[in-house]
Amino acid sequence: MSEIPAKATGSEDPSDDARRAAARGGAHPADAGVRPGDAGARPGDAVPRTRRPTGDAVAWSGHGAVHPRDPVWQSSPPGSLYDYVKVASFSIGSDGLVDQWSLRAEQVFGIPAERAAGMDPIAAFVDPDLRERGQLKMAEILDGREWTGVVPFRIPRGDGGDGGEEGLAEVYVMPTRTADGDKAAVCIVVDVRTLRSIETDLAASQAIFGQSPFGFLLIDTELRVRRANQRFASVFGGHPDDHRGKGVHDYLPRAEADRVVATLRRVLETGDSITDMHVTGHIPDSDERRHWSINLYRVRSGSGRPIGIAWLGTDITARRAAAREAAAARRNLALLNEAGARIGNSLDLETTARELLDVVVPGFCDLATVDLYQGLLSGDETPPGLTDGSAELRRVAFASAVSDVPFVGGGPPVALGAVHHYPFISPCADALRSARPQNVPGVEGGIVQSTLAVPMVAHDTVVGLVQFARTKGSEPFGDRDRDLAVELAARAAVSIDNARLYRREHERALMLQRSLLPPGDPEASGLDIACRYLPGNAATEVGGDWFDVIELPGHRTALVVGDVMGRGLRAAVAMGELRTAVRTLALLDLEPAEVLAALDEIARGLGTPGGIQQTTRTARQARDADLSEVYLATCVYAVYDSVTRRITFANAGHLPPVLVEPGEAALMLDVPPGMPLGVGGEPFEEVDVELPEGALLALYTDGLVESRDHPLDEGLQAFVGALTDPSQPLEDVCDHVLNTLDTHHGEDDIALLLARVQGLPTESVGDWTLPREPRSVGRAREYARGQLLSWDLEPLVDTTELLVSELVTNALRYGEGDIRLRLLLDRTLVCEVWDSGLVQPRRRRARDTDEGGRGLQLVGLLSAAWGSRRTHRGKTVWFELPLPDGENGLTDPAEALLSLF
Repeated sequence: MSEIPAKATGSEDPSDDARRAAARGGAHPADAGVRPGDAGARPGDAVPRTRRPTGDAVAWSGHGAVHPRDPVWQSSPPGSLYDYVKVASFSIGSDGLVDQWSLRAEQVFGIPAERAAGMDPIAAFVDPDLRERGQLKMAEILDGREWTGVVPFRIPRGDGGDGGEEGLAEVYVMPTRTADGDKAAVCIVVDVRTLRSIETDLAASQAIFGQSPFGFLLIDTELRVRRANQRFASVFGGHPDDHRGKGVHDYLPRAEADRVVATLRRVLETGDSITDMHVTGHIPDSDERRHWSINLYRVRSGSGRPIGIAWLGTDITARRAAAREAAAARRNLALLNEAGARIGNSLDLETTARELLDVVVPGFCDLATVDLYQGLLSGDETPPGLTDGSAELRRVAFASAVSDVPFVGGGPPVALGAVHHYPFISPCADALRSARPQNVPGVEGGIVQSTLAVPMVAHDTVVGLVQFARTKGSEPFGDRDRDLAVELAARAAVSIDNARLYRREHERALMLQRSLLPPGDPEASGLDIACRYLPGNAATEVGGDWFDVIELPGHRTALVVGDVMGRGLRAAVAMGELRTAVRTLALLDLEPAEVLAALDEIARGLGTPGGIQQTTRTARQARDADLSEVYLATCVYAVYDSVTRRITFANAGHLPPVLVEPGEAALMLDVPPGMPLGVGGEPFEEVDVELPEGALLALYTDGLVESRDHPLDEGLQAFVGALTDPSQPLEDVCDHVLNTLDTHHGEDDIALLLARVQGLPTESVGDWTLPREPRSVGRAREYARGQLLSWDLEPLVDTTELLVSELVTNALRYGEGDIRLRLLLDRTLVCEVWDSGLVQPRRRRARDTDEGGRGLQLVGLLSAAWGSRRTHRGKTVWFELPLPDGENGLTDPAEALLSLF
């Protein structure tokens, strides 16, 4: 809109008539000089004596009041093109100088009216190179010709010098006449830069709106669509113009539309933009649920008045689906990480199953159960029905996120711990047979919507079945859930199978070890025995600790305590071999040092396939030893004689025995430790100790006195301090020691052997020395008869006389030196015949025609046991008879003699 030029020198307020006329859209009374339609009026004629409004004047338009300082009397709605285009006007008098200068001219050129009046526009604004041409144009204009064109200009500096801000203006010059009839001109000037900027902005706006790949709407203040782009129309159908005038409720469900409308009103009122607002709805002719991301911002006119809202929408349905997929993948990964951290921390089958359910409920499902094959739990490797799914299972774990709701999965409820099996045609049995997960439909009327029956497969073996169930209202299981369930079940199956294998190995090792220990409470002549054995806890393997009580001839007893270094079945097997070897060597009646020397050779041969001989040969070769096959063990071996109450020790690297004498403090015996078994190269020493009556002897392994928290010295002192009163019952002493010391560390096995000395009474011993003459045979029979009668053992007199006669006769014929006869009475009757000869008697089978050679056969027939052993001064031949108790009948000597022929 061009403005009416104001007189450069005048400044008065418009009258009330002018305001009313402006409000009616008419002319000011002062404009009567030239009116449209008057005779002689030409286009562009201006009124020369118009007054410009002062800063306090109010302009009126047909659309309401504007700011008091606005230089425009508006008659078009705010937001029109003239709010953006800079249009100015001024008039030129007949002398070619500026006569009138408008307020817009002041804004465009930055020169006040007082300074502009009287300026030569050509000299002031036109470049010197173009002034001559400009003067010619000015002369033509003042001669009555209109002119329009684009003119470069520069704004003069305040000091009048050349140079200043340059610009480009489009000028429309209209010839006119003054009141005196002189020729003049009115100039309308538009800033070309502003026009080009508007053109560029319009083109960019049209490109953005028309070519945008996003849905673009312009919504007016009535929240109706004013304009829609092609992208929006391609989604919701029709032509872009078809959407003009529609509201939000025409596109979205009611609840969602109400929410969006409220947001639009808030944006329109406050001007706050909305970014990434998610909207859900449907597009025409489709039931697919779509999601959009909406950006909203308020649109204003050039004058700043809100005229509507811009709506920019992006379809994020695929992104939302990808986000759900990514969230599900992250959730599954987190669940797998949690399963890896929580499942398999225990070697207990039931605990591992519960750990699985703790992970999946309620994060993955609402209810879950774990069933394991009963045969595998009991140790049976191949229970019947394992391959066809009909074998019995035991429910070992159950978890529910819904309180007091039993699990129902295709059959009657199964209690926790109950043994059951699935019908052959059931989905669970099919899952067990095929080792593939199966879907179990929910029971009508129940709360379970769907169930996944997943077999637990470990190392290509099905060990059980886990069922995951979701209640109604939860999302049903999908393919990803099925894969996750299989992975979780497989991880738990491996841990359960490992726990099962460990339990089997542990039980077998423990069974082996216990079978190698003395059964029940050991008994020994002249000793009261008590013992304890504590294996390592369930988290450690079985060790190689052992103890043994071996009865020897002559009412002697061998006490053995040893410890094979290492754990597990390998250590237990090595311990069993060494224990068997000890018992064999003990029955040979060797000295303790000789027993350990032979045992050391055996230990060195345990780790070599060729045995002891192979070890001896390869010891001569220069090669590195395989330390993993070296068996080392410590052992203390002692032989106690109940007649003399003397005990002989030999030690192979073991902890020293502890002795507690009556009325004295406990002390550790000074027994040379020697080298451990399996090292070799060093002889073992023997130590003889006489034990007083009632003394307490303790043999033990290092697990009793040593742990990570308690060093060996501290443990030994604590053990010695715990043995205070040897007169208490040995069972109580054992319990007191185990309760006092740290025996629950579970780092090693513990073996404890206590023996209280109870020597054989003097009246239970008969001892005679016989000269080396034939009459000694008869005298030996008389001594034996008299002693047995004094012991009230008359049923044994005839058998004993016969056997004593045979042994004494052999000593006279094949032995040397004096003959010693000794009878010992304890739990059995033992007869010993001593001589100085070194030749051991050898039993042989006499032929039918032989007159002799049947004496030892007769001894073997009539006695419970017999044998011979070396002594320091010769040998001893002995036999043993059971005491008559009314149950075991004695062998008739006559029948035994007849059986020899």
